[in-house]
Amino acid sequence: MLTSLPEDTKILKLLKVLIDNGIEGGMPEVLQTLLNEAARIERTEALKAAPYERTEERTGYANGFKDKTLHTRMGALKVKVPQVRGLEFYPGCLEKGIRSERALKLAIAEMYVQGVSTRKVRKITEELCGLEISSTQVSNLAKLLDKELDNFRNRPLQCFHYVYLDAIYEKVRVNGVVQSISVLIAVGVNQEGKREILAISTSLSEAEVHWRAFLESLASRGLHGVELFISDDHAGLKKARQAVFPAVKFQRCYFHLAQNAQYYARNKSMRQELADAVREIFAENSLENAYQRLQKVASNYQDTAPEFAAWLEENAPEAFTYFAFPKTHWRKIRTNNAMERLNREIRRRTKVVAIFPNQEACLRLITAFLQEVNDEWLTGKTFLTMEP
Repeated sequence: MLTSLPEDTKILKLLKVLIDNGIEGGMPEVLQTLLNEAARIERTEALKAAPYERTEERTGYANGFKDKTLHTRMGALKVKVPQVRGLEFYPGCLEKGIRSERALKLAIAEMYVQGVSTRKVRKITEELCGLEISSTQVSNLAKLLDKELDNFRNRPLQCFHYVYLDAIYEKVRVNGVVQSISVLIAVGVNQEGKREILAISTSLSEAEVHWRAFLESLASRGLHGVELFISDDHAGLKKARQAVFPAVKFQRCYFHLAQNAQYYARNKSMRQELADAVREIFAENSLENAYQRLQKVASNYQDTAPEFAAWLEENAPEAFTYFAFPKTHWRKIRTNNAMERLNREIRRRTKVVAIFPNQEACLRLITAFLQEVNDEWLTGKTFLTMEP
């Protein structure tokens, strides 16, 4: 047996096996034996004594071996994990194997959450890893991500000056019926001017009760210092925001305000005209000038589009809040366009799935993607230069 030979002789014997049988024939046996020998050596070093050796420096006692199977690209390797008494020990060489095994499972899970079909995942794992895996196993492996993703969604929050809020809709099977559920998302700008994903949640609608629970969760996690909420005009969100954060100012996205103005056009040719009229208001460089322009536009359409004029005078002031903040921030805080771009990236990934089997799968995919986005934001360029 190789285990009874001196270490140098063992290595020569292992190399001979590799030479005689080639990589395909010899590598699994070589790797398996090397791992076992490395684990034995580590135990000896940890115990500060060889098996049956008597020494005052001994820190514990050898206690046999425990069989373990490691799945690798070269197939399944049968290794023997050295056991000890009187000391906490696990061989580092096998710990690396465990990490590889975990990494493999997480890679499969990540492929799943990134929209790769289970059929494709099975083919990839069979070709690269020599493993057969079922659709059920793939789904179960995806759940390995849940703990990490849940920690990300529920991490403590600190001070964020600006918070963007929005919702997108995804198709999900609920009790056997395909429904459109809303995915509520919050993005904040911290004190260093970096963006962060603050929260992701799924609900059956954008009703006030869901938005209120969403905002309350932000507050309970420590969100404070918010000076401005930026979002589109959601009735449920508006009521929830006033209930949970009544003192925080609100900026209505002027881009969507211009789009909403088109609903008051008397004919198709008039739509762009009304949208452009709204945009002219927000091209002004001060709040005073914006109000003057608003009155002028409303007056111009008092006869030709009276409903539009009345609606504009009532709703436009909600989009004037940004004038109270640093001018260098105006372009990025007066619209919710940053969220729109993020939503497009989310949909580019979720469309691969088309219909999610349940809300958990939907939340898993979107959270996994947004956690990657969050990491990129924190290590990338500053979103806003925060002034004293």
